[in-house]
Amino acid sequence: MAACGGCGPGYATPGEAFTSSSKEKIVYLPCIIPDKDRPDYLATVDVDPDSPTYSTVISRLHFPYIGDEIHHTGWNACSSCYDDSSRSRSRLIVPGLGSDRIYIVDVKTDPLNPKLDKVIEPWEMHAFGVSTPHTTHCLADGNVMISTLGDGPQKNGKGSFILLDGETFKPKGTWPATDADVAPYGYDFWYQPYHNVMISTEWGHPRCFFKGLDLAEVENGSYGTHLNVYDWKEKKLIQKIDLGKEGVMPLEIRFLHDPKATEGFVGSALFAKMFRFFKTEEGDWAAEKVIDIPNKEVEGWILPEMPGVMTDIIISMDDKYLYFSNWLHGDIRQYDITDTRNPKLTGQVFFGGSVQAGGPVTVTKDQELSVQPGVRYAKRKRIEGAPQMLQLSLDGKRLYVTTSLFSHWDKQFYPEMCKNGSMMFIIDVDTKNGGLQLNNDFLVDFGAEPDGPVLAHEIRYPGGDCTSDIYVAGMESKK
Repeated sequence: MAACGGCGPGYATPGEAFTSSSKEKIVYLPCIIPDKDRPDYLATVDVDPDSPTYSTVISRLHFPYIGDEIHHTGWNACSSCYDDSSRSRSRLIVPGLGSDRIYIVDVKTDPLNPKLDKVIEPWEMHAFGVSTPHTTHCLADGNVMISTLGDGPQKNGKGSFILLDGETFKPKGTWPATDADVAPYGYDFWYQPYHNVMISTEWGHPRCFFKGLDLAEVENGSYGTHLNVYDWKEKKLIQKIDLGKEGVMPLEIRFLHDPKATEGFVGSALFAKMFRFFKTEEGDWAAEKVIDIPNKEVEGWILPEMPGVMTDIIISMDDKYLYFSNWLHGDIRQYDITDTRNPKLTGQVFFGGSVQAGGPVTVTKDQELSVQPGVRYAKRKRIEGAPQMLQLSLDGKRLYVTTSLFSHWDKQFYPEMCKNGSMMFIIDVDTKNGGLQLNNDFLVDFGAEPDGPVLAHEIRYPGGDCTSDIYVAGMESKK
């Protein structure tokens, strides 16, 4: 945390987070049970290389119910309320994508051993006509906002947002001004108060994606293609940007961290396209494709061409580098985004994936590689699955990676990972010249968990990270 008299959580500016942050020592990860025969749990992992328990799970908070499919997490307070000294980053919010339940976890009393504080039950969500909670962001006014992807137990698509009281964590209502301001689909979101804007993204009908990926449902419109632009103050949906079929499943969205920035990036997952979104001279918003990962022509797979499936993206705190994972192709890429309209590839690393040499899939035509990537091992264990969730240290030097996407899709595309458990890695980053290298000293094998293999997903640091905190302009004057 920043060292200043009377400040709230996080840092005043992204620059301060980048240059003055302390090195993370532990991280929290949701661990999902593939067969839903026991409760999911929150794992605490030691990432301090000077610690005797480095690269191990040091505690587990088992939740009380089965089938939650915990997925993404967020904080009750972050840098958006830096100017409020009464606020602290004391609770990790853990929504259950599958159960519509939300867990409130106390990480302040004992950060090494989180404790369950409160539970928001599914019927509390359904009372407001929402379900399938996903992305959590803390707000400057003290409330917590969570994107919701469904309409209730029926699991039809509905892109709304639930507000939680920042003190009691009870649902207060939905955020959009009227029903007309609710999008057909939901997923991620990012707000930028300086420009009075919030932009959300779209996955699809929960009743569809919980069955696995069916391309017929992509064709019939059961998955989204839009960015939804809101007036932040009025909570009104003011614009929809259609990315078209090649932009289907625009999932993770990131504004640049600079709180006055008028641009950012969104990864359209299925066909691995990166779009830059931006504010135009006329004052509305637009998007343009800036990175296009070509399909690979293959034999021995379900289709004659394999898309990359770009599942997570992240921007370094200094707004210099953009990272993303191609979950089917099996690589992580680093791009210099000094020129946001023309990202330059500066680093790439392969491990796992569906096109490994010697596997069931043969690549017959590849616009990028001359040979198929080889099988990789970490501490003599074969890497199953592929790079998926990303988290970057505030100083940009360590990129944390896990290999599970979503248990229902994991079973479809990487059944061996479901059987053997996912893994967590660290990628060492060259922040000066660009470049990525797998750290051979760190591996958490979630196949070796005491009660059996699990699928670890998103990564959070107690002090905030590169996707949890949204910065508000003018905070530096309040230090």
